[in-house]
Amino acid sequence: MAVPERGARERMVFSAAQLIRRDGVATTGMREVAAHAGAPRGSLQHYFPGGKEQLVNEAVEWAARYAGQRVARFLAALPEPTPSGLFTEMVRQWTDEYESVGFAGGCPVAAATVDWAESTASTRGAVAEAFATWTAPVARALTDMGVPEERAAALATLMVSSLEGAILMARAERDTRPLMIVARELGPLLDAAVSQDG
Repeated sequence: MAVPERGARERMVFSAAQLIRRDGVATTGMREVAAHAGAPRGSLQHYFPGGKEQLVNEAVEWAARYAGQRVARFLAALPEPTPSGLFTEMVRQWTDEYESVGFAGGCPVAAATVDWAESTASTRGAVAEAFATWTAPVARALTDMGVPEERAAALATLMVSSLEGAILMARAERDTRPLMIVARELGPLLDAAVSQDG
């Protein structure tokens, strides 16, 4: 994933997300972020007076916005949007990455959850908000496809949590098999939730 053409601050947030998804929070240092972003080290204190904690939280927020915005792109790629089709596109993003560049990267939100959420209250809040930011557009998409509103949020949580678990397993196994399995097995359940009344 190339660094977007943005200012130094935005590049550092993007770089932090990329390094966290590859190496985790504990291993990602401020110097590495600055070097990855091509930004002067002195700019870290300027843009992130809250230090690494602030940078990690902003990287988590960036990742959540990115994931949430992808939902519309996934839907646009489908000739006829269905819940299973949406989930297949969500999974395909990861299978494509793993098949083309390997299994080095995971989800930065998951990495921050594992590494820092228990010990850092602001990060715990940031990752909780990040998952909400990601599941909300999934739930809206499901509702738009005819899933009753009272089920859409629960199914969105099921989709995101299944994807996150499959990403971890795929990285551990160095195999896309877990991702393919969750897409195949959840698809019929998701499609069955579409109301036949509409």
